[in-house]
Amino acid sequence: MEKNSSAKFSFYYLLSLVALLFTSISVGIVIFQTINKYVTDVLNQYSGTFSQDALKFAISALIIAAPIFFVTTRLIYKSLVNGNLDKDSAVRRWLTYFVLLVSAVVMIVWLITTINSYLNGELTLKAILKTITVLAIAASIFSYYLYDIKREVVTDKKDKIVLSYFYATLVVVIGVFIWSLFIVESPTATRNRIMDNNVLNNFDTINNAINDYYYKYKKLPDDLEMLKDTQAYLTNSNLQDPATKVRFDYKIKSGNEYELCATFKASNKNQTDMSYVYLKDRWPHDAGYQCLSQKVTDIKGAVENKAVNPIQ
Repeated sequence: MEKNSSAKFSFYYLLSLVALLFTSISVGIVIFQTINKYVTDVLNQYSGTFSQDALKFAISALIIAAPIFFVTTRLIYKSLVNGNLDKDSAVRRWLTYFVLLVSAVVMIVWLITTINSYLNGELTLKAILKTITVLAIAASIFSYYLYDIKREVVTDKKDKIVLSYFYATLVVVIGVFIWSLFIVESPTATRNRIMDNNVLNNFDTINNAINDYYYKYKKLPDDLEMLKDTQAYLTNSNLQDPATKVRFDYKIKSGNEYELCATFKASNKNQTDMSYVYLKDRWPHDAGYQCLSQKVTDIKGAVENKAVNPIQ
């Protein structure tokens, strides 16, 4: 029976390995992002900042990989119980240890990355919580597969320890998945943020053009159309909302200060995602029609300041 089924069981083990890796890593990512969101670190390092993109990847992976892992694991377990898979078969032993090897490599890399972040200045509490997370995931994987490969009786009897691992893991994965839905932004919120950020990216382009114009003519342009005549890289698409095609309003406030105005879908003042914080810092805004102020930097003054304070 084993000889005829070796290909099938090899498929089960390898598929369960792939699903296990995606599931365990995704659980870790959700916990990591929870730590990043609620444990504040003034350094705001890239690796330690909350990321909606990472969280959405983890949720997507759990939706697909977790059911595959539990189904294939259940099939392997039932095959052992009913005798279709010999507990001492080469397929079972080799592939179980292969699962352990690959899992060990992944966990070692994850631990190295976590410790490296700590050595690079990440908050101690964050590093401790993340290390505990990795060790807990690794311990659950290794303890289960080592017990499973070493147990003597596998046929005609349901193993309570194996079933306990199975259902406890199922509860943890479902719990982590449900929790992730409370901290991830909705698809609508994501779409609104992307559209608002597209507006801000155009604001950045206009700001660069205004700075270039100011340095050349020692004054602000009277309107945005004047920029198109002097800045070849500026196009009509840069002067309007990419979604609504409505032109931005431009207002001069003083000799070197101006406002750019547009209608935004949502506020970005509470944005914590590492990929978009720089836009919030440069262009903080609320929802609705907003006029955002900018001031042209005095390059000459900045150069003189550097000369006086060379250590800056």
